[in-house]
Amino acid sequence: MYQYLPSSKPNTRIDVADVLRGIAIGGIVLIHFIEHLNFYNFPDAPTPLWEAVNKIVWDTTFFLLAGKMYAIFALLFGLSFYIQHDNQAQKGEDFRLRFAWRMVLLMLFGLFDLLFYNGDILFLYAVCGLLVIPLIRVCDKVLAGIAFFLFLQPIELFYLIAGWVNPATPVLDLGVGELFAGIMPAQESGSWLDVAIMGIRNGLPVNFLWAIEHGRMTQTLFLFLLGIIIGRKRLFYNEGNNLQLWKRILRVGIAGFIVIYPLFRMLPSATDIPCVQNSLYIMLDMWKNFAMMLVIVSGVVLLFYKTSAHDTLLKIAPYGKMSLTNYIGQSVIGGMIFYHWGFGLYRWSGHTTSFLLGVAVVLLQYLFCRWWLKRHTRGPLEELWRRGTWIGSK
Repeated sequence: MYQYLPSSKPNTRIDVADVLRGIAIGGIVLIHFIEHLNFYNFPDAPTPLWEAVNKIVWDTTFFLLAGKMYAIFALLFGLSFYIQHDNQAQKGEDFRLRFAWRMVLLMLFGLFDLLFYNGDILFLYAVCGLLVIPLIRVCDKVLAGIAFFLFLQPIELFYLIAGWVNPATPVLDLGVGELFAGIMPAQESGSWLDVAIMGIRNGLPVNFLWAIEHGRMTQTLFLFLLGIIIGRKRLFYNEGNNLQLWKRILRVGIAGFIVIYPLFRMLPSATDIPCVQNSLYIMLDMWKNFAMMLVIVSGVVLLFYKTSAHDTLLKIAPYGKMSLTNYIGQSVIGGMIFYHWGFGLYRWSGHTTSFLLGVAVVLLQYLFCRWWLKRHTRGPLEELWRRGTWIGSK
């Protein structure tokens, strides 16, 4: 019978993980800003040339960042869970109950975030974190098997088979469109209170239902488990044969993307069965994003440990160390910039302008992080989360 044992090596701070987390949160901010924080209301371009520039900015941003940055963020969430659990296990303590409480606190952060931005992921991550707790001590083979099952997108596989068997099978529709449409009037002409109410009333269920409809829920759980596996194998440390493994992962990621991306572009349209078409699109989209995520993560790890880019990449780490503060901060700032209750700049900000505003916010947040961390060990919300996690402990 398998018996869980803590690792025998210390889990020291992983700088490259902070770098990756910084890249991920910066990319998430840029995606959110170009989307006007889930408010898809954009002004007409003043000229055809400007319209072409807007399209290039939109397409390039989504191609490079959409789905990949969230994937990195989820991967590192699983890694952090493993490190926290293993650190306590090495002391003879069981962190699972404390982690469950930590996820409850993350739900509260998520609810606060929903008061400003209806696309919050923190509440979703907290629920997924609770679901992963029973798996933190299972053996590697079981963990890898469950992770692989989730990677295959079981919901989409079911609908894919159902659509082939019965072409009249409807596409999975959990009512996201209607709920999402109910949010937009508050963004367009409502007060902050209107936005906050709709964020809780509609935004919270929308995030879960959309994640289920579009494969994000199963992918998030898969990436949490993959992060735990990476933590167990200590792959983010420069030790043993890890860098050779990351080179192989880089090649697998590149090859996977080269194969999957053309299939993503062509295969769904090769059938006229709506259910099959939709399931193929979602599955291939998740897989291509995962392949590109592997390229980004392995590329950063190799650059960090093997090249002179190490020092430059290390400068990103402060932004990653304050990812919770930065994530919620961008919701508050972005809502104030784009929504009616703030400056209402959605009326004048096309894709290019919105992207540049996102860049400016990332830079300002980065400068704040460097200033703050020179005076404090953790970011303000990170410290609050940590103290709340250990409340009542000796």
